[in-house]
Amino acid sequence: MSEQADLNFEGLSCPVPLPDTTLDRIVLGHGSGGRMSHHLVRQVFLADLNNPTLSQLNDGAVLSLPDGDGRLVLSTDAHVVQPLFFPGGDIGRLAVCGTVNDLAMMGARPLWLTAAFVLEEGLPIETLQRVVRSMREAAAEAGVAVVAGDTKVVERGSADGMFITTAGAGWAPADVDISGANARPGDVVLVSGTLGDHGIAVLSEREGLGFETELRSDVAPLNGLVAAMLEAAPEAVHVLRDPTRGGLATTLNEIAMQSGVSIELEEERIPLQPAVRSACEMLGFDPLYVANEGKLVACVAPDAAEAILGAMHAHPYGEHAAVVGRVTGGPGGQVTLRTPIGGTRILDMLAGEMLPRIC
Repeated sequence: MSEQADLNFEGLSCPVPLPDTTLDRIVLGHGSGGRMSHHLVRQVFLADLNNPTLSQLNDGAVLSLPDGDGRLVLSTDAHVVQPLFFPGGDIGRLAVCGTVNDLAMMGARPLWLTAAFVLEEGLPIETLQRVVRSMREAAAEAGVAVVAGDTKVVERGSADGMFITTAGAGWAPADVDISGANARPGDVVLVSGTLGDHGIAVLSEREGLGFETELRSDVAPLNGLVAAMLEAAPEAVHVLRDPTRGGLATTLNEIAMQSGVSIELEEERIPLQPAVRSACEMLGFDPLYVANEGKLVACVAPDAAEAILGAMHAHPYGEHAAVVGRVTGGPGGQVTLRTPIGGTRILDMLAGEMLPRIC
């Protein structure tokens, strides 16, 4: 990383965390994936739309069909990012992989996607074609088909060029039971690779920070990796989650709350690329809260952890997988980090928005 980089911090101002209970309008922090997002979901959406499936707050809905062998899993997500193209990916690959991964985190085999485009007046057709070609390649890699879609055009300046909303459907075998509420004391916590790559890569491209080491987003479909883990020990995988907005720390807080357990992390075991570590130190970010788009976190039974970790290492998207902590029976909803010098600090949910919007 260049120490002489001509840095421009204009536009990097991050919203101050606010007590959302006092707000009467939407602020950027409501879209962070952190505490304000969770308050918004509970106070607005669950207040009127609550049902036994939605209240589980998983990445996808698992629906049982009458006389069906297995379960249908559905998921939907909206994708907004600036710039539209960044090292390692673009908004099209992000849209396909995001929904594929939401289905895979429920143990489902992703099958079909739909895509709705909000296009801004003046967007070059060539730009849209590049995005659609990237979606085609990502869908082929994941083994899914885009089977329906919709397009809307809005006035110039209304959509950052392009927004994409995707929905996906997949099929989960009847004997697979994966949920954020399934973490158990004694479980081993795994991550599939280095953290923070996507967030720092997009931020670097967006702000022109001029890192000498090329940082690339990790955006990737993880359904193949999940299939390998389930093949190694299908009943031992209790929780899967992709740590996107809010990063690893917020994701583990969600799991700890859903399961009513505590989670302890070992800081020395958490894999980080040197460039990401340096960028976070320079910019004042905590990499545990930076977004990822091609990584997963898992809570697995301890007697099967070695077999599952071996299966992850054998897959291209899990070759840097590592054990980073364990689930305990301590206070429900608490996540702690043991530092290299023996100290312990509490990892809370992300409050507000740490970075400009990147996913």
